[in-house]
Amino acid sequence: MTKVLYPGSFDPITLGHMSIVKQASDLFDEVIIAVLQNSNKKNSFFTLDERLKIIEKIYQNYENIKVVSGSGAAVDIALLHECKAIIRGLRSLSDFDYEIGLASVNKQISNNEINTVCLFADNKYQFTSSSIVREVFSLNKDISLYVNPIVKEEMYKLKNRKQKVKVI
Repeated sequence: MTKVLYPGSFDPITLGHMSIVKQASDLFDEVIIAVLQNSNKKNSFFTLDERLKIIEKIYQNYENIKVVSGSGAAVDIALLHECKAIIRGLRSLSDFDYEIGLASVNKQISNNEINTVCLFADNKYQFTSSSIVREVFSLNKDISLYVNPIVKEEMYKLKNRKQKVKVI
């Protein structure tokens, strides 16, 4: 059984991310989505727990997709779950430059046990990112083209909760 890890902060998970998950689930026996806290991002939209629950809800009926949370190096999480590779999504040449360096480091620090497989999101999601989704949402514009309806609903719920807190 070939398992792969798809790590990311997924804040929020986008249709681009989901395109990568679909491709990986068609190629490998099991895809483990690792929802991670990005230490470089000071302000998350969703908490780690909220992101985990949203992604679990999206993939609850998929037998070969598992969702976990973790911290630390993605290669350590991959090894813990007996994965053969880490999945990375590419959108542009700048993504490729970054990912090739990351793949090399991951291979080294895993003692050559973890490879990296790069997949391209569907063309219509080439410029979709979590940060763009958050920006469009903050401008009160429709995000339906970028996220699953479950994500959209949860973003509005959180926004409404935050607005109620400010009013009180």
